[in-house]
Amino acid sequence: MDSAEDHFKKVVHNDADENASNDDKDSECSDSEKTGFIPKKEDKESGSTTDSDEENETSDKAEAAVAQMLKEEEDREKEAEDPDYSNAYSISTTEEVTQQASQTEGEDFIVLQHEHDSQSPGIRKHLEFLKKLRLHVWASLSRAQYVSLLKDFVESEFFVIDGDSLLLMFLDKETQYLNFFYQIECFLQDFTEKGAKYVIAFFKDAEQMYFPYPHFLFLRTALIEHLRHNTSTTVHTEFSSCLSSKWEIFLKKSYPYFIILSDIGLTSLQTDYLSILIAHSLSKKINVVLASGQEYDILRVYGYHVQSVYKHRLFFQKYQQDLRCACENLVRSKEPLICLYEHLKMSLKSIQKEVRQTVHLLKQLWPEGSDIRRVVCVLACAVGLKIYSNMLENANTSMGAKTEQSARGRSKPLSPEAAADLCRMQCLTVTFLLHMPLSQRAQIRIMKSCWTKQVLPLIKMQQLCTHFALTQLSDTNDWKLDLTYLPDLNDDSLLINLAHYYEVKYTEGLEFKKELGKEMENEYQCLWDTVAKLAVKYSFGDAFPIRKTSQLFLEQERTLFRDCEEEIPNIGLISVKSDLVEEYAGDVLKDLPVLESNDPAVTSLIKYKEFDELCHWHSGRPLTEEYDRVHCNADAKSRDPEERRQIQKLQTFRHFYGSTLEDSTSKLIVRQDDASGNANAAVKKTQRKHKSKAETIAEENNRRLKSKEEKKEQEQWKALCIPTEKEIKANLTVGINKLEKFLKTLKSKSVKFSVEMTGLSACLEVWKEHCRKQGNKSKDLRKAVQVMRRIHILLEKYQDLLEKRHLQKLTRYLRLLGFENLACSLSDSTGESNDQNISNYAIEVGPARFQLQYMDYYLLREERNDPDPRVQHFIPDTWQRELLDAVDNNESAVIVAPTSSGKTYASYYCMEKVLKTSNEGVVVYVAPTKALVNQVVGTIYNRFTKKLPDGLVVCGVFTRDYRNDVMNSQVHCLGGEIGAEVWEHLLVTIRCPFLALSATVSNPGHLTEWLQSVKRYWQRAENKIEGSSTNSEKNFTRNCRVKSKVQEQKKSYRVRLVLYEERYNDLEKYVCSLKGSDFIIEHCHPCAALTVNHIENYGIPSDLSLSPRESIQLYDTMVKVWQQWPRAQELDPEEFVSFKNKVVIKKADVRKYEQELKKELSKWIVLGQRQKVNELLEHLKPKPVDCSEQEKWKRFASFVDKLHEMDKLPAIFFIFNVDSVERAAKNVFVNLLKKQKSEQYPNTEREKERLSDELRKVKKMLIKFNPQDTRKLSSSKMENMALLLTKKKQLEKRLKRLTAIPSVCTYADPKAVDEDTLRKIFHRLRFERRGYLQKMMALRGIGYHHGSMATKERQVVEMLFRLGYIKVVTATSTLALGINMPCKSVVFAEDSVFLDALNYRQMSGRAGRRGQDMIGNVFFYDIPLPKVERLIKSNVPQLKGQFPLTVSLILRLMLLAAKADDKADARAKALSVLKHSLMSFRKERNAEILKIYFMFSLQFLIKEGYLDQEGNPIGFAGLVTHLYYYEPSNFVFVSFLVKGLFHKLCQPIKGSTVFSDDVLEKLVLILANLFGRKYLPACSMKYKCTFCQSKVFLEDLPEDFADAVNEYNTKVEENFAHFLLTTAKLADMEQEYRLPLSKTDFTSKNWHGSELASYLMDNTKSISAISPFACLSGVVDNDLFHGEVINKAVLRSLGINVTNCPLLYLNKYDNQGRRRPLNAYALDFYKHGSLIALTTDNWLNEGDAYYALKDFSLLIKSIGTSLSELCDDPNDNVLLAFQQLGEIYEKKLKCGT
Repeated sequence: MDSAEDHFKKVVHNDADENASNDDKDSECSDSEKTGFIPKKEDKESGSTTDSDEENETSDKAEAAVAQMLKEEEDREKEAEDPDYSNAYSISTTEEVTQQASQTEGEDFIVLQHEHDSQSPGIRKHLEFLKKLRLHVWASLSRAQYVSLLKDFVESEFFVIDGDSLLLMFLDKETQYLNFFYQIECFLQDFTEKGAKYVIAFFKDAEQMYFPYPHFLFLRTALIEHLRHNTSTTVHTEFSSCLSSKWEIFLKKSYPYFIILSDIGLTSLQTDYLSILIAHSLSKKINVVLASGQEYDILRVYGYHVQSVYKHRLFFQKYQQDLRCACENLVRSKEPLICLYEHLKMSLKSIQKEVRQTVHLLKQLWPEGSDIRRVVCVLACAVGLKIYSNMLENANTSMGAKTEQSARGRSKPLSPEAAADLCRMQCLTVTFLLHMPLSQRAQIRIMKSCWTKQVLPLIKMQQLCTHFALTQLSDTNDWKLDLTYLPDLNDDSLLINLAHYYEVKYTEGLEFKKELGKEMENEYQCLWDTVAKLAVKYSFGDAFPIRKTSQLFLEQERTLFRDCEEEIPNIGLISVKSDLVEEYAGDVLKDLPVLESNDPAVTSLIKYKEFDELCHWHSGRPLTEEYDRVHCNADAKSRDPEERRQIQKLQTFRHFYGSTLEDSTSKLIVRQDDASGNANAAVKKTQRKHKSKAETIAEENNRRLKSKEEKKEQEQWKALCIPTEKEIKANLTVGINKLEKFLKTLKSKSVKFSVEMTGLSACLEVWKEHCRKQGNKSKDLRKAVQVMRRIHILLEKYQDLLEKRHLQKLTRYLRLLGFENLACSLSDSTGESNDQNISNYAIEVGPARFQLQYMDYYLLREERNDPDPRVQHFIPDTWQRELLDAVDNNESAVIVAPTSSGKTYASYYCMEKVLKTSNEGVVVYVAPTKALVNQVVGTIYNRFTKKLPDGLVVCGVFTRDYRNDVMNSQVHCLGGEIGAEVWEHLLVTIRCPFLALSATVSNPGHLTEWLQSVKRYWQRAENKIEGSSTNSEKNFTRNCRVKSKVQEQKKSYRVRLVLYEERYNDLEKYVCSLKGSDFIIEHCHPCAALTVNHIENYGIPSDLSLSPRESIQLYDTMVKVWQQWPRAQELDPEEFVSFKNKVVIKKADVRKYEQELKKELSKWIVLGQRQKVNELLEHLKPKPVDCSEQEKWKRFASFVDKLHEMDKLPAIFFIFNVDSVERAAKNVFVNLLKKQKSEQYPNTEREKERLSDELRKVKKMLIKFNPQDTRKLSSSKMENMALLLTKKKQLEKRLKRLTAIPSVCTYADPKAVDEDTLRKIFHRLRFERRGYLQKMMALRGIGYHHGSMATKERQVVEMLFRLGYIKVVTATSTLALGINMPCKSVVFAEDSVFLDALNYRQMSGRAGRRGQDMIGNVFFYDIPLPKVERLIKSNVPQLKGQFPLTVSLILRLMLLAAKADDKADARAKALSVLKHSLMSFRKERNAEILKIYFMFSLQFLIKEGYLDQEGNPIGFAGLVTHLYYYEPSNFVFVSFLVKGLFHKLCQPIKGSTVFSDDVLEKLVLILANLFGRKYLPACSMKYKCTFCQSKVFLEDLPEDFADAVNEYNTKVEENFAHFLLTTAKLADMEQEYRLPLSKTDFTSKNWHGSELASYLMDNTKSISAISPFACLSGVVDNDLFHGEVINKAVLRSLGINVTNCPLLYLNKYDNQGRRRPLNAYALDFYKHGSLIALTTDNWLNEGDAYYALKDFSLLIKSIGTSLSELCDDPNDNVLLAFQQLGEIYEKKLKCGT
């Protein structure tokens, strides 16, 4: 890969050597220039501040410290926001080096554009600004995050690709024209196949950058036309530049997810132009993705993503005028001139004019049109020859003898005849393109000859002519042209071959005079005749002979042909005799060749014995399981009293933590039932006809108890009835809340009915009183809502208790409200009421509209009334019962239901069932995060207790770095941040029933079918295993069955799908923005997010639900927009069939109405009312105001206050940056401190100090009295002591009153938690670094939550928030995944790449607490409106799966199959993983790709000595599989060990076993180069910075280690190339001859052969595994042995790319050949131990840095453990070095964080 260095620059330099223009004086700073970081004094000192943990520190000091800390952070933020970096960077030199090579003497082709006077003040200012711009862009791009660009919901992620950046990614002098298009189409097709939605934009002004490079200019023009006409891709060319108003409107309307841009151009001019585009995009809140450094695999695309932040907008605002001037200067030009051989000049306008005239002439010659290749060929030749001849004539007449004299120093121009020869060969080349199939062209010999300096200018001029011809033809609509083959307009390699043939071979005799063939001859003749006719006044001779002059066109001294006869190893696979391999991949293997046993590849297989003998190591020794290595905090089997105490303390806390998760704090006692537990026992009991005497007595007792309880409740209500009525009349809201609270405590239905009737009467009185007060004024209908709500509840829930008098009362009330039709439908009469006052109390709104618009979220849901004996505390819905049935029947289930709908209940029911059945049964609960693991454990401890035999516990935990009571536990929680592929492997290997829970899957049917196919496989596999088991295996299975009674139950292989789409609470969305000092909070109707195009393409998303109020709003707007709407009357709420005359409209009825409205909206588009739909959607849109980021955060605390005033707390504020999360919370905290300070009396502080001093003195005096000697004290002393104690109490009371936080200065609810509980919770923070600060904030009702916090800190926030004490929590996405923290409102306070459709759904799902809030609120705080719209309308993600295989996984599967006790079972598990990936389910092509990859992996493992030919693990297979997280570094690590490099390095200090800092530092350097690799973008090295503490860019490996990596890579490349050559025959060659995106076919059907074509072919050229398109650029099979070529060359239909090859690149390069440095974070942290330094210097977020370092620390420990198990010698130096390093690194990590 080293050869890739400067590759991109070579392209530019080579072109520049030929045609450098004079306008490139202003350019970028070179890499050698240095910039220095100048730290401010306070930055150096601030480092990391620690908050005191001492309990006796006063709150004043703590608050002052927080205020000071916040001020310092704001100062640092201001520095960071300095838009021109004047305070941060200084450029050490003002000298600039151009990106291009210097202009060479005697240029033969130049395009003259514009020149600048670099000394003029305007230009100097312009150059100064460009320096600032480059620094600004560099600083932004260096912070880019490497992320997955496309997720599973890509229709929400529309993005833009800058066309010129796309072009620059693939520009290469070596790449042939058609291959260039092939590569671009591959790139775009990769996005298209993954479901991406994108457009491509080419800016008009950018075209001028290409005139000095005609080849690239004509490629650009052809690419635009090809994408437009031959693909479905949208291409925009209407924008002049990024600063044009049209472009700004486009961005505002479409708001792309990101723009793909290059950060480097062909010239410094273009680089600056791209910098302006980057700066502009970021300033418009559009994120940028770098074109360079992108990588992709079969499912994902990864790239560098730059988040738009406030400083980008600030920079644009500050330098807007400079940016405009710079942009104008970069593209400004006089009329460009073309200059050939220095003296032949012509304006480009005259070429354009000539092209226009020639096109007109050609239309007359070919009126019926033709293939674009013919048209472009004849136009380029004719125009080129005419212009060239004209230039020569003009030059000869004007210059005369002077020309001869001055021409000595330059190339002599070609004669017109020689130019005609060249054009004849070009026509012949196009003839070949028209007839010769790609399969034949791929075989043409590779020429290394170059054009002479005389020929090049003419070729470049023809390329300019081609550009103008294509531009002219694109505007021609009245001429029928076939544009299919735009990507194949010329073939320079073929032209050079023809030129060589006619120049060298044709003249050597008759045997070399090859026939063209009749068909080809006629085609060529036709083309040349047309050129002759178009040339008009010039005569250039006949078509034959093709060469009329002896002019040399090719350089003679260059090597002519590439030697393709290099030896390739024998093609074939090393045979593997394994049942597992045969069963999985046998169908593919049978078609592939196998190597003989005496082949060198087979005889040279690696063995590890030599290393073992030398170092006393046992590479094949089995290693302990990962479970055994994880630190065990406490074990139930332990006899140690201290450990026992630890267990008790932990269990006590878990029970306490669990009590905060559920309403009930009482434990559910689960009794052990040794009888066979049948789930349907209760049902069977009820089916018996005769009851026993005992049952009859029990029932009678129950009746008596109920009657007694009912009587007690009646008396209770009797006492409360009048006070409750009074309270309702005094304050309706407070009164109703109390009434409902009381109702929840009652059990008797009749008492509840009485309470409801009383409540109804009281509410009606309130309404009547309100109406009387208001008179003719408008009434507050919210009071009438409570009346109607009570009527709804009575009619629905107490129908059986309603008597005639009750119904009459309800009818009267309905009439009173003015709902005559409802009153009639209720009483079945139409009688008129005599009450004259009815009209005074009537609601002047129809009953249906009233219920929808005003009752809104109070409308009743469909709920069942019949209890389920399996559930105690609530009545489950139908879908929940289905879940319980699945558990009872031992079935598996996929449950898809909204967040907070109660789907987790089934898992706890399942646990209870297993606990009841036996002591040995196990439930495994798998969770994606540790936080969720802890939550589940808490719930289990709170719900279940069971007396178990010694050594068993109810629940255990296992994560990657922590375990507790896992073995023999009843309920086993497996957690940790595991990848998606691990979830897949779990689901395909488990054989017991499972429950899979999710809130966000849009293809649950597909997921369920996949899981059902896995279960069917296990059904077949288990039958097979049972049928063929050996006796020992049968005994083993029988013993297992005897042990557990769970397994005795009937086994089910069914997988149920349980779907429930209805959220209990509706979510209302609000868009918030800041205008001046006021907040504008607008309701955001969900339909406002839609566009006409979205409705047409995707329909209205299934989960875009409307609240009843929003349905009415939609109807009203529809009526307003289309006044003649035919269905307006039918869909009027009062007339709608589901509402008409209905007293109780339910949510289900409203859903029907909503669906009708949505259908109608879609129908409007079909009816041609697009304009009306547009108008409707525009009408619903909110109109937010944009504000500065600085102002937004400055006013954040006021926004929280606003929500508090609106009664929208508790709320979670989601922010995606860890620093911002903490800063926002502290901001709110400080705001409350200031508020308190401003409101308290001036002398309060002084009084507090005085009382504190006095109290201190009293305490000192009390210490003098010894309490043990109280009897010896005199009576006077006793009196004094009593007085002092009284005084102490009084002082404490007064001090407490003074220090108490006023209710207006806190969001905390003191009633939610008692003091004892609060003290218990805060006790957990006593040893935490920021514990005191968190306590102070919590006392004000504020908390923050993110992944970098300690577990205890997070748990405190979670518990206090759940208990209702804390009301404001700022958080990252750590609270999104399943954490039970429901709230009233969710606020999205920051835009981010991580705020996507999935996270939006997970996070917004927290809003609306079931049983507490009737509705959930979602606020978007200054999030761009287009982003909000996309989040709302995007569908939930489709699960597509991951690429499931890695070489390490395959080795683990082979290890499992070889070493397991039960071989049949192990083989079944391995096959299940291999055969059942979600990615390949129902996709045969993907299944085949996985088999191909499996075969490569086996070959690699055999050749590297990890497997033998029977598939048995050998060598260091165990060590490699234990480091499977880190492939391919695990293989490289073992190669270092085997070569003895670690033993050579790890030499201790003489006479000790301790290693020097140098040795350990070098060891960290080596490990950092192997593991946890984070690549920075190539541009980050553009300026060399002196950072504060870190080195930032990781140094290279020591030479001997680097040599070992190179040796490893060479072997891997050989293996991979050998594998590709072997599997090439599996490719779909029909697909290989088509372009991937446009599907243009290059398999010519009418090729009849040609003698000349056959002569030009090279039969020694091996291209069996190379894409035919890549062959055109001279790539052959041998090139596959170089990793960097593979992606461009491999057969695409194989579905394999270089990411599947376990190469460890020492240096990675981007598309332009620039090195991408590795981030030195792991080594830097080892040196300075500061996490803060990594965030400032190494461009990492604090959370990311912490997790990366933790991972690195765990890795070192894991290696140390593995080595200790493999080595007999405990004093082995390598072993000791890793153990020492592990301890040091862990210690540093604890101190640094």
